[in-house]
Amino acid sequence: MTQIRLIEGLADYEATWMAMKTFTENRHPETENQIWLVEHPPVYTLGQAGKPEHILNAGNIPVIRCNRGGQVTYHGPGQVVVYPLINLHRANMFVKEYVTALEDAIIHTLNDYGIDQACRKEGAPGVYVPMENGELAKIAALGVKVSRGCTYHGLAINVDMDLTPFEGINPCGYAQLRTVDMKTVGVRASWQEVADKVSEYLLDVFG
Repeated sequence: MTQIRLIEGLADYEATWMAMKTFTENRHPETENQIWLVEHPPVYTLGQAGKPEHILNAGNIPVIRCNRGGQVTYHGPGQVVVYPLINLHRANMFVKEYVTALEDAIIHTLNDYGIDQACRKEGAPGVYVPMENGELAKIAALGVKVSRGCTYHGLAINVDMDLTPFEGINPCGYAQLRTVDMKTVGVRASWQEVADKVSEYLLDVFG
């Protein structure tokens, strides 16, 4: 069984990261998997491949270097952040298959809201949507950490955000990469609805 854990309110990023890390370090082979649903206050995070020069103008938003994969991203209110704490050995998955499962859950969730063209982008983890000018804009980000065969960190879906802070970075290390949310593409949905839906798809995979 996999337990869904909803963290109420705006959860401090660093405290949440430390809690995930501690959970993963202390778990044993029979520990129940968990999926944490979180909303963070404004914060930039630099993954293990993150380069400080990709932060163009942080302003008053804190910058935290963390141990997830990937480059720089932004978390803030109106974004559904999902942290699956999964034993990959029990799931019979390699890391690549796990990342694909996360992307699939995001794409299925967006499809349910009529965002039918949500897609992957070669060489750039995450989920994208085509805009009117043909460019692919990022609507969801991924960044994971695997320790002793168990995952933490996870995914973020932009639902209804102030997107301005994304202009202060090169998202995921790509200059001029446009970032959008579900509202930008004409979908009004609540944070809780989207969190519930994506977690349902993840439960289909992880039980």
